[in-house]
Amino acid sequence: MIEPMLVGLAFIAGLLFKRLGMPPLLGYLLAGFVAGGFHLGDPKLIHALSELGIILLLFTIGLKLNLRELLAPQIWATASLHTVVVVPLTAAVLLSLHWLIPELQLVETSVAWMLAFALSFSSTVFAVKIFDERGEGAALHAKIAIGILIVQDIFAVSFLVFSAEQPPSQWAFALLALPLARPLLVVLLKQAGHGELLVLFGIGTALGAAALFELVHLEGGLGALLFGVLLSKSSKSVELYKSLINFKDIFLTAFFLSIGYAGMPSGAMLTVALVLAGLILVRPIIYFALLLMFRLRARTSLLVGLSLFNYSEFGLIVAAMAVKSGSLPAEWLTTLAVAMALSLFIAVPFNTHVHSLYARIADRLQKLERKQLLVQERAVNMGEAEIIIFGMGRIGGGAYNYLSQHYPEKIVGVEESADKAVSLKLAGINCVSGDASDRDFLERADLQRRRMILVSLSNHEENIEVVKLLNQLNYQGKVAVVSRFPDQHDELLRMGCVTFNLYAEAGHGFAERVLEELA
Repeated sequence: MIEPMLVGLAFIAGLLFKRLGMPPLLGYLLAGFVAGGFHLGDPKLIHALSELGIILLLFTIGLKLNLRELLAPQIWATASLHTVVVVPLTAAVLLSLHWLIPELQLVETSVAWMLAFALSFSSTVFAVKIFDERGEGAALHAKIAIGILIVQDIFAVSFLVFSAEQPPSQWAFALLALPLARPLLVVLLKQAGHGELLVLFGIGTALGAAALFELVHLEGGLGALLFGVLLSKSSKSVELYKSLINFKDIFLTAFFLSIGYAGMPSGAMLTVALVLAGLILVRPIIYFALLLMFRLRARTSLLVGLSLFNYSEFGLIVAAMAVKSGSLPAEWLTTLAVAMALSLFIAVPFNTHVHSLYARIADRLQKLERKQLLVQERAVNMGEAEIIIFGMGRIGGGAYNYLSQHYPEKIVGVEESADKAVSLKLAGINCVSGDASDRDFLERADLQRRRMILVSLSNHEENIEVVKLLNQLNYQGKVAVVSRFPDQHDELLRMGCVTFNLYAEAGHGFAERVLEELA
């Protein structure tokens, strides 16, 4: 049983950080160190729950993954070049530590290179969590960051396969026939309906995939990711993804708690953790330079670099393997756990305030951009449209259909997902690809010519961010924003927006539709 005090501690710490304007995951990290220090809860159970969270995370990533995107140079080449630069740098720091800290035992060269390789990865859990909280999962910078992380995961799995005591089973080759199972999985997904069976299907498939891969001595997370890819692009993959989000987030809380259970290192090793945490500061700079080289905008490069501004949980896995084989002292495991936690504490404030940070230094960063940008990074033309709709989901799409009857040829939709924007355009809808929270995009949109902007993005925080940007750019037209709860409705009113509460006013819209039919 989970210690109730641990759950309460995680909630209070998460709430405290939320009130400070920071993501709750920092509170979960802190709660984990406190719980580990006071021996609260069952570490084995917390670890098992965190494993489930990671499996669900990788499965949901697979549901939204487009494998063709991984072939883009800005993804695979950036991930590869970053590894080539960072691994020797980190190994050099590890090998020189005994000169800085005399009481520290000299790190063997082979161990230093292994740890450097492990520390070259960034945390998939952290990046996905940050993008979800900001509502940017479909944005270009999020797709690039997730793509880089998946390439890193491929490197990691390859390392585990070649360094494992047990090589992959001969039955592992049978997994090449997995695409043949897709029709059956899609049929089962459709039969699951929309309720608890859908959730049960998703969790069962993710866990079954992980168990299947572990059975043939492969990484279970890789199985969850690939089964998610098998179900992607099906008619219900988006619905399945949304049904699993909350479950994934709950179990990922256990992941952040579990980091603290490794304990605190000795004084000398704590100094090592601080040095490693300081070394993380060069990572966004390297990513920024590489992505600029591949013709991405400064804003995209900055957002990607900062989202990868941390150490990965994979470093702990490699350290645990080395400790088990006797090639690494056990205290290194707690050292890397603290270094990872410190890297998250460093990364969170930067990612929380990344948009305001970019606004302050945009002019200087834009001077570093290549003259010829990638096609998807160039400015779009919204023509003579007087009304802009940000977010072409069910609500935004419905608003477009209704308003186009009254203002034909005067409306344009803006969709964050480039693929969806293309499909909408092919369906005859005037839609362009763009990120409403992108200051550069808004500055180039010639906003003063637009009479009204409707904002219907995936979450309230992103809607608020767009309204703030519009105010900063002195937009004088009307801004209409959807809300879901009374406190959100009141906040938008105070900001001078026209707002529609989806839940409170749904009944009114339903009755209005019935009266139209009766008339």
